[in-house]
Amino acid sequence: MRKPTLEHMEVLVTEPGQLHELLDNAEAELRQAARCRRSGGIVVTRHDHTRYTLTLSDTVPFGETRELTLS
Repeated sequence: MRKPTLEHMEVLVTEPGQLHELLDNAEAELRQAARCRRSGGIVVTRHDHTRYTLTLSDTVPFGETRELTLS
């Protein structure tokens, strides 16, 4: 389940087998938004094993994705 906004998405994983597919799909949607902005990369933050957020960030070079783990 994802709740999209223009620059931020949340991924909630209810089945472990869904993790990579959900994150890949969310990242692809944010890459489209970054292309429209023509700036910013993506920060993927793991809050716990079921909750991830993806955010466009100008601190990450355009076209790159960085990971951050809080738990």
